[in-house]
Amino acid sequence: MQTLVGWHVEMEFREEGDRTRAAAMVRLADGTEVRGHGNAQRHPSDSEQLRVGEEIAGARALMDIASQLLQKAHGEIDEASGRTSHTLL
Repeated sequence: MQTLVGWHVEMEFREEGDRTRAAAMVRLADGTEVRGHGNAQRHPSDSEQLRVGEEIAGARALMDIASQLLQKAHGEIDEASGRTSHTLL
């Protein structure tokens, strides 16, 4: 199998008390940068596990990027086909 293109994702985390914030960025082959954000908050009765907060916040940031990429792709399909734009839920 041959790789035609690769995307690089950068992810940063910030821990503030019981909150974890994630910022993600992916740079596409056309030079476009898509940025996403995600948050997680530990319940007061849960034990402190920073890794879990990072995983949740990181996953949410990546889901934000995934949603934006789907909207971008739909827009490009509509533009190429001459259709009017869809509204994604």
